[in-house]
Amino acid sequence: MNKNFAALTVLISVMATNLCYAQDISKDINSVISNSNIKKGAISVSIKSIDDKKTLYETNSNVPMPPASIQKLVTTLPAVKTLGENYQFETKLYKDKAGNYLIVLGADPYLKSSDLKQLTKKMPPEVKSINIDDSIIDKQEWGEGWHWDDDINPLMPKFSAYNIDRNTLKVFIEPTLKDAPANIIFEKDYPTSFINQVVTGNSTSYTIEKKSYETPDVVTVKGVINKTITILIPVNSPKKYFKLRLTDALLDNEKSNSGVFYNKKLTKEYFLVDKVSHSIQQAKTDILKNSDNYVSETLFKLAGGKFKHSTGTFEAGKEMFENYCTQMKLDDSQVHIVDASGISKNNLMVSDFMTDFLIMNKVQLEPMMATSGEGTMADRLLYLKGNIKAKTGTLTNVSTITGYLATQNGHKYAFCIMINDAKSKNYDKKLLEDNLIKTIYLKG
Repeated sequence: MNKNFAALTVLISVMATNLCYAQDISKDINSVISNSNIKKGAISVSIKSIDDKKTLYETNSNVPMPPASIQKLVTTLPAVKTLGENYQFETKLYKDKAGNYLIVLGADPYLKSSDLKQLTKKMPPEVKSINIDDSIIDKQEWGEGWHWDDDINPLMPKFSAYNIDRNTLKVFIEPTLKDAPANIIFEKDYPTSFINQVVTGNSTSYTIEKKSYETPDVVTVKGVINKTITILIPVNSPKKYFKLRLTDALLDNEKSNSGVFYNKKLTKEYFLVDKVSHSIQQAKTDILKNSDNYVSETLFKLAGGKFKHSTGTFEAGKEMFENYCTQMKLDDSQVHIVDASGISKNNLMVSDFMTDFLIMNKVQLEPMMATSGEGTMADRLLYLKGNIKAKTGTLTNVSTITGYLATQNGHKYAFCIMINDAKSKNYDKKLLEDNLIKTIYLKG
């Protein structure tokens, strides 16, 4: 037999085997989708081999859908690369020869009230004046398409150069005598009023309501409690909250000041006195494992500012992201982002782009992502611990998951599943995702 003919025969045989294999797993995956009662048109799936980038399975992989929090993968990595692995969020204290002080904000998402106390310790007993440079990022405190009725959600606080204490107010609600009103205690001073409709009883069940369109700093709490509960309320004005915490720090350190803080930019006449800082390393974990929106949005703007050598804005961050895609030769023509964290439903992405992004950035991304039992994967696919690294996303009517999967047959895949369906429950969407991933693991 001719050697070339023999080689061709083997090649055709291998191709036929691979074709049958692909058809078999496609049949299995389609069966899982059919049994889910979620219409196939509401589902986007892309599964690609990490080794050769070939598609194992796809459906609607180029149909744009809201990505929810899996968007954090594609915004965070360019931001970390732009800022650098050694980047520090810094809040700095400067002084001029006349004894005037200047606090240069770093929009540090990890800054706490205790940090301000440390920063102001070196000031003299009588402080002539304290100015604030807040120019590091812009004053847009929420993203496009964010819902006004989410402003009481502690997972979605406003963010700005004045970040401190996660821009939330800690409140304790304590039981008293049975059937009597509960006590409401603020951890720190802030001009928020509570309408207290909570009574002491034999169980704990309560609701929190805030009508910002009527009274932005009034919170209504209703229900019954039998134990002390702690709630976090996003502050309406991070700038006001920051200045109150700065005043507290000065008083705690027995420093005398007018309590009036003006805005002024850093100039050469000032010299550095002290600073507090926090590492970007914690941010990577909080964003990609715990899906922290507040840190995600801040990081993206800071990176955009460094990229453009200017004040950080979302637009600058978006330009940074698009430049990164161009450098990586990633087609982002069907990607539309309006925030960094994926909160807005105005964001659109295709699953085919996500799997390409994962494959091209596997070395950097995989170590930063959660396996089963961690972060937002704490209760998901526990039997796959060590074989999966993933990022999840959830919005009203939307559920997504994407990441890396090592199958029991030794194959490695990048996958992305996005479901946008108003008629199914969130539980059913998550169940479909898990069943699809299980199928890939067993059959892939």
